[in-house]
Amino acid sequence: MPAPSATSLGLRLETARAAARLSRRELAERSGVSPSMLQKIGDGRRTPSDQALGAIATALGTTPEELLSGPARTDSRVHQTIPELRRAIAVYDLPEDGPVRPLAQIAADVATAVDDRVQSQYVRLGDQMPSLLDELFRAVDQARGRQREEAARLLALAARSADAVAYKYDYRDLSARLVELMRWSAGLADDPALTAAAAYVRMEVYFASRQLGPGLRSLRRALDQMPAPTTERLAAAAAALHMRAAVAAGRMQSADDARAHLREAEALASRVRERLYDGTAVGPDSLEIHRLSVAVELGEEADLQEAVAAATRWAPPRTLPAERRSHYYIDLARAQVQLGRPQHAAESLLVARQIAPLHVREHGQVRTALATMVRLTRGRDERILALARWAKAV
Repeated sequence: MPAPSATSLGLRLETARAAARLSRRELAERSGVSPSMLQKIGDGRRTPSDQALGAIATALGTTPEELLSGPARTDSRVHQTIPELRRAIAVYDLPEDGPVRPLAQIAADVATAVDDRVQSQYVRLGDQMPSLLDELFRAVDQARGRQREEAARLLALAARSADAVAYKYDYRDLSARLVELMRWSAGLADDPALTAAAAYVRMEVYFASRQLGPGLRSLRRALDQMPAPTTERLAAAAAALHMRAAVAAGRMQSADDARAHLREAEALASRVRERLYDGTAVGPDSLEIHRLSVAVELGEEADLQEAVAAATRWAPPRTLPAERRSHYYIDLARAQVQLGRPQHAAESLLVARQIAPLHVREHGQVRTALATMVRLTRGRDERILALARWAKAV
C-alpha cells in the first residue's frame, strides 16, 4: 500500500492537472516527465525526485511546496490576531494585576463572543478575545466562592470561542491549549454540564490528530461520568456527546456504534428545546444534521441516497446558528460528491457559503470535496473551479 504522503501528493497532482485542463500527455510534454511516471505519481505508487517535482510544478503553474503540502492558508486577517491570542493564554494562571468589571458585564461580552462563534464571525473574535481572556483570567484569580465558579464558567465559554479561531484557521497546537484551558475552567466551575461540553470540544483534538479510537473512548468516559440527565441542560449535554460520538464512530466505519449513539442522541434530543446549551446547539434539528454527518462518514450508498433525498424535504431552519446550518450543506455536498454529483455539490456549497462564508472557506473537508469535484469535472466546470480557488483547494 502506498504511503499516505505519496497518496496525498498524487491527489494534489491530479487536482492541479485537472484545474489546468491538461491531459497526462500534455503535462508530460510540458514537464519532461514521462506519462507512465506521471500516472504512477498520480496513483500514489511513486514519489517524484526533487527535479521531477519541480518540473511538474512549473508546468502546472504552482510550486513544489503546494504539491507536497497543499495550497497555502487563506489571506484572512485572522492570522494577524494569533500572536496576541498566544500571548494572552501563556500566563492564564498567573495574570497581572488589573481592573475587573462586574461579572454581569463580562457575561454580556462572553455571550456576544459565543454568538460570534456560532455565527462564524472569526475576524471579530480574533480581535476581541485576547483582552476578554485577560480580564477573565484576572476575574478567576481574584474571585472567591460562587463568584469564582461563575468567573470560571465564563472563562470556559470564552476559551471555547477563542478555540474556534485557532481550530478553524489550522493552529492546532493553540487549539489544543485552548481546549485544555476550557477543561481546566470547567473543573473550577464544578459544573457537570460544562465539563461534558469541554469533553465535546476536546474531540476536535482527536479529530485533528486522527486518534479516533481514543477520542471515542474519551466521549464515552465523559458520558459515564455525567450525572443522570434529570435536567434539560444535562440532557442536552448528554445528547451532544452522543451526537459527536456517532460522527466519530461513523468516521471509524463502525456502523453499529454510530447508529447506537444516534439512537441515544435521539431519545435525549427529543426532551430538549432546540437552542444553545453551553455553546452547543442541541435539539431535534441538530440531530437531523448529525444524521447526515453520520451517513457521510459511513459512506454507504443506500444511506447517502436516503440522506440526499431527505434534503429535498427538509432544510435546517434559519433559527439555527449559521455555523451549524452551513455545516449541513457542507455535508450534503460531501454526500453528493460521494454519489458522483459534483454539480449538485457545487449548489450545496454555494448555499453554505451564503450562510457562513468564513466557516466554509476555512473548512478542510470543503477543500477536500472541492479538489475531488475538480477532478471529477476535469476542470471544465468554471463554477467549481472558482469555488476551489476561493477556498484554496487548488
